Amino acid sequence: QRRVYRTTTHVPQELGQIMDSETFEKSRLYQLDKSTFSFWSGLYSEVEGTMILLCGGIPFLWKLSGQISGRAGFGPEYEIVQSLVFLLLATLFSAVTGLPWSLYNTFVIEEKHGFNQQTLGFFFKDAIKKFVVTQCILLPVTSLLLYIIKIGGDYFFIYAWLFTLVVSLVLVTIYADYIAPLFDKFIPLPEGELKQQIEIMAKSIDFPLTKVYVVEGSKRSSHSNAYFYGFFKNKRIVLFDTLLEEYSALNKEPAEGEDGENEETKSKTKNKKQGCKNEEVLAVLGHELGHWKLGHTVKNIIISQMNSFLCFFLFAVLIGQKELFAAFGFYDTQPTLIGLMIIFQFIFSPYNEVLSFCLTVLSRRFEFQADAFAKELGKAKDLYSALIKLNKDNLGFPVSDWIFSMWHYSHPPLLERLQALKDAKQE
Repeated sequence: QRRVYRTTTHVPQELGQIMDSETFEKSRLYQLDKSTFSFWSGLYSEVEGTMILLCGGIPFLWKLSGQISGRAGFGPEYEIVQSLVFLLLATLFSAVTGLPWSLYNTFVIEEKHGFNQQTLGFFFKDAIKKFVVTQCILLPVTSLLLYIIKIGGDYFFIYAWLFTLVVSLVLVTIYADYIAPLFDKFIPLPEGELKQQIEIMAKSIDFPLTKVYVVEGSKRSSHSNAYFYGFFKNKRIVLFDTLLEEYSALNKEPAEGEDGENEETKSKTKNKKQGCKNEEVLAVLGHELGHWKLGHTVKNIIISQMNSFLCFFLFAVLIGQKELFAAFGFYDTQPTLIGLMIIFQFIFSPYNEVLSFCLTVLSRRFEFQADAFAKELGKAKDLYSALIKLNKDNLGFPVSDWIFSMWHYSHPPLLERLQALKDAKQE
């Protein structure tokens, strides 16, 4: 794929009608930079993980956690307390070692190509907030899971699976209402033509829409997105302001006389026009609602939970194998949390790769079906132009190596999606 980025320097003939040479070159250079970053960050991650294993980093951190919890008055019999200290230290280590990579990605690559809208202060405030919120969820959930495994008896894997199922459903339900607003501002979509048309389209397919929000994603990045969430009769749609031509801050001229931070924003957004017209936004939503109408969301949840149950069952089979713990430096103890880490992260690694590939193939199939659904709603022409705009706004590179595409792309390549829409568009 890197060879494709390096050598495809001219717009291919089949793309001539939908992409100008300037945008093509920008997207090529952006994806080449991202590919280089991905290679080096991935290589570092592999080296770091290997060194941790070879140098006994996991048992060392477990002993350190025991010493810290012991000083707080919790002896070795308080395994769950020691596990939580271990988890806190491990996630803190991961956050610190990942920070330079995140900074480089945001303030060098994304900044260079005009996507970053964050200041350094906003970035660190955001990172600290994410870490705290993650711990507030991760530590209580992990402690309850470990407790269920401890007291669950021979069938603990069933109770553990049911617990994780409930937790995942609760998190999906509360995420956009209580967690996401901690990081971004959500405002109801103002009354007007767009909101009215969204409500009419939702009603036409019996989508139980209750609210439509606009999220100020432009304060963080100029990438665009849209999604829906909620269960049963309480569905909400969320649109990023960067998706909406009328609402994108990048399309607005700063008021005269404004200076300071606005001057910086002006320089970043100069000559940048982005977002979709109302008809195109409706076409994108038609695609997203197609996922709901065709049952893709439910199917993904079912697949995820079947996989989760299988993993917990295999965990129950393997957890008694002392050789697994000994291989990772635990000769005298077999902590449950360490067992979860060893089995889920390392033993299941090959299986997870195969599963990931199968889900990627399925995802591409679902995307074609959702496009076809939008086409049935009469949105083929608008979705066609929206896909081109979104590809341009996000600097997606439309040429890909077929093996790379097959393994990595959860969405079909742009040309394949446009070709599938073209016949209906012409009709």
